[in-house]
Amino acid sequence: MTLHTEIKSPVDPNKLEKLAEVAVKVGLQLQQGQDLVITAPLAALPLVRLITKHAYSAGAGIVSTFYSDEETTLARFRYGQDASFDKAADWLYEGMAKAYAGGAARLAISGDNPMMLANEDPEKVARANKATSIAYKPALEKISNFDINWHICSYPNPAWARQVFPDLPEEEAVHKLAEAIFAASRINTPDPIAAWAEHNANLKKRSSWLNTERFSALHFSGPGTDLTVGLADGHEWHGGASKAKNGVICNPNIPTEEVFTTPHALKVEGTVSSTKPLSHQGTLIDNIQVRFEAGRIVEAKASKGEGVLNKVLDTDEGARRLGEVALVPHSSPISTSGVLFYNTLFDENASCHIALGQCYSKCFLDGASLTPEQIKAQGGNSSLIHIDWMIGSDQVDIDGLREDGSRVPVMRKGEWA
Repeated sequence: MTLHTEIKSPVDPNKLEKLAEVAVKVGLQLQQGQDLVITAPLAALPLVRLITKHAYSAGAGIVSTFYSDEETTLARFRYGQDASFDKAADWLYEGMAKAYAGGAARLAISGDNPMMLANEDPEKVARANKATSIAYKPALEKISNFDINWHICSYPNPAWARQVFPDLPEEEAVHKLAEAIFAASRINTPDPIAAWAEHNANLKKRSSWLNTERFSALHFSGPGTDLTVGLADGHEWHGGASKAKNGVICNPNIPTEEVFTTPHALKVEGTVSSTKPLSHQGTLIDNIQVRFEAGRIVEAKASKGEGVLNKVLDTDEGARRLGEVALVPHSSPISTSGVLFYNTLFDENASCHIALGQCYSKCFLDGASLTPEQIKAQGGNSSLIHIDWMIGSDQVDIDGLREDGSRVPVMRKGEWA
């Protein structure tokens, strides 16, 4: 006689179904006949299957998924020939760029082990990342310029869950991380789609106020921070749902609590300290301290991962300059959860942050019609990278600076003033 025992998944299947629906209907707003390119860790297969179902139900053309796997990634660093770290799968990224140029949407599921490459040679990690960035640039430009509707969401990979909750048994850690993802993504509400509509409206109010004020710069002050971030000429604030150049209104990030714009690449001065660790390509970079002169980082330190940080900064000329500044209240749901996710998609939405590298062309007035040369002339930065790291806390104040030198309180102790 065979006994069948039902094994309960640590990830609530009903909530996972809702997350998939939100990803397609709110995150992407996938259009009838539109193709979809998905990238995901292998562990996220349950979510990929549900998203694929909802995508086809929404009328998708072709859904194509590309998976990554921790063990095969590590095999490269442990057994690959030295020359291989200067190579990337150009053909794959060329194909993605071609798909986006043809109108395909893009969806990325995050959830990789944030410490996957922590014990690998930082020189090899930096070389591999640079080669990938170069190969991926034509596809990334379609995303960063908002030519297409795109979206990022997350799945509780067990390796990630063990990092976030190291003292819990794996199954319990996965369950707890899943519930934290669902809460941050507003899946726990009775009607997540309606909840996102309300949240987007609130973020729109914040960005509209900032656009009315037309500050020339923001000044951040707090422990280890005395930073003036000049804002690009003709900058525009955005938050929540955004309209891509193809006319589709999408929510690029779920979760999101930020309003953001483009700094002036040549007008950032002072010092700033990170307030949360940065998990970058499998390496944890903690206690970052940098100094800017004329928009460029001229000094950089970190208590952990400093070697990787400096390799990142040497990616290209634009890697030492800012491409984004974002405001997030310290009382955001992700911050008040008390969970450090070791995942930028979540941790950046617990805190004000800045991003090294590539700017978003959409963060300019009439950005869709500006050429790369015009964006550069207005202060927009260009780079192979775009890496967010957190600089806000309940001890940081922010003032908006007007052209006449007057100051307007924007945030006090991490909250909107």
